[in-house]
Amino acid sequence: MTGIEESRRLRTVAEQAAQLMRAPLLAAFRSNMAVDYKVDLHDVVTRYDKEAEVAIRAFILGEVPGSVVIGEEAGESGAGRVRWYVDPIDGTSNFARGFAFWCVSVGVAIDGEVVAGAVYDPVAGMLFSADLTGAWLNGEPLRSRAIADERHATLITGYPVARDFRLDGHEQTLANFGELVETFSTLRRPGSGALSLCHVAAGWVDASAGFGSNPWDVAAAVLILKQAGGSYHPLTLGKVATDTSDFMCPGYVALGEGADYPSLMRVARRISCGRDARARDAA
Repeated sequence: MTGIEESRRLRTVAEQAAQLMRAPLLAAFRSNMAVDYKVDLHDVVTRYDKEAEVAIRAFILGEVPGSVVIGEEAGESGAGRVRWYVDPIDGTSNFARGFAFWCVSVGVAIDGEVVAGAVYDPVAGMLFSADLTGAWLNGEPLRSRAIADERHATLITGYPVARDFRLDGHEQTLANFGELVETFSTLRRPGSGALSLCHVAAGWVDASAGFGSNPWDVAAAVLILKQAGGSYHPLTLGKVATDTSDFMCPGYVALGEGADYPSLMRVARRISCGRDARARDAA
């Protein structure tokens, strides 16, 4: 079991790690940078993702020996009970094109539970962080708040991306998206899951939903959201067991405190149940 003092210490290291590459990342932002692609043309990576992850990984292993670091770009390294989930640039496409919605995310888990984390937005100078005692924005206590009625609320989501059309079918995907657009007062698709969750935690938007996330995308932000009073509802999406830790699930609905959004939950469950059923049929 993780103690309060250990959680606080790990939060401090996570904050330092998240801010480590501030200067070089800001220097590169809105420069004429080359891009590469991973899975397809929708999956952008830059040299700065890789360089930042190398530096953050080395820093963490130096500060907390006996750690495992799982990064988006280089996978897993190290050994020990403390597991770090690092996304050196969450929102790489935005970073590469000069759109100021990207961040660095560093989450820490022990025994399947996230115990500390930090998400840093270098452009805005905002450091979100949390441990087992609370959540903060630039050192000030963070509290989520949401509009109660979804018809007056703002939703951030990455849905749909090209992958969703392949998985759910064009007609159903457009129907899902249309229902969300018609239900919510405002829907935005800014393109960073970690930063979107932090905006829910801060009360700047009311809800967020993701249908293709990885642990390094959300580990830190999940704790920040929950410690700020929001709620996080994981979705298995046909990829993991129902008892999987929430931050390890590939989908989610995140709600600010006070939100009750039945249409969003219905659409999210429809997507998840459909993918669960197709995964069972394919097994």
